[in-house]
Amino acid sequence: MAAINATGAIDSPCVGVCTLGLGNICIGCLRTSAEIGSWSSFTSQQRSLIMAELPKRLQTLFAE
Repeated sequence: MAAINATGAIDSPCVGVCTLGLGNICIGCLRTSAEIGSWSSFTSQQRSLIMAELPKRLQTLFAE
């Protein structure tokens, strides 16, 4: 579940690891560098779509 801040926007999933791995995806928050850079300009709907995708990215990251 995404965290909602006081303004009603979805908070960043950043955990402070900030290291890009394979596929240009951060190993901490699982966002691409483009998503990280544009996060503050995304609408709540765009953020929700990305947040919904993160569990799939995590599974892909650790798939054999």
